[in-house]
Amino acid sequence: MFTGIIQATGQITRREHCGGDGRFLIDAKTLDIDRVTVGDSVAVNGVCLTVTEKQNHSLWVDVSVETLSRTTFGALSAGTRVNLEPSMTLSTLLGGHLVSGHVDATGRVVARAGDARSVRFHIQIPHNLARYIVEKGSICVDGVSLTVNGTREDVFDVNVIPHTLESTTLGDLAVDDDVNVEVDIVARYVEKLITGHVSSGDGADRG
Repeated sequence: MFTGIIQATGQITRREHCGGDGRFLIDAKTLDIDRVTVGDSVAVNGVCLTVTEKQNHSLWVDVSVETLSRTTFGALSAGTRVNLEPSMTLSTLLGGHLVSGHVDATGRVVARAGDARSVRFHIQIPHNLARYIVEKGSICVDGVSLTVNGTREDVFDVNVIPHTLESTTLGDLAVDDDVNVEVDIVARYVEKLITGHVSSGDGADRG
């Protein structure tokens, strides 16, 4: 589990194709890599991945075919900046919200505009996910915990403050960019309790 509070941005320095799967080397940069060991989970742009090897200040992760096809990882290449968050511990401050790292779908930025000192993003998602997103609820975009400002059919909007724009990759986003989206897991549990089932949606199995 994660909190959606990004601890560092890293950079993909190498991508290898391994029998259809992907293998990525990520320069962890300012992340406290001493607290990460082989076998640990790390959220990379909101995708829960397992560290398979450490190399100096870099981490190797494997990404399955399913995750490549269901998240933005299929389009990532060397040089791409990514958001990093190690898995939470019992002593971790829950500054964001509970994030599983199980991406539900990719969304697309359809508008970006300044809003005072912040930036407001409008993000379009698959229609069947819209019911899980509510005004003032929580949403995870590329691993970042955000508050939903409003919803309109299959589009939701969020405001990103200057600190988050500078300390995550969200400041790099432009119109037509794809992002990983994970809805609040509580919404899925509520649906299960009420209806007896949960829509599979466009969710991704993890690497």
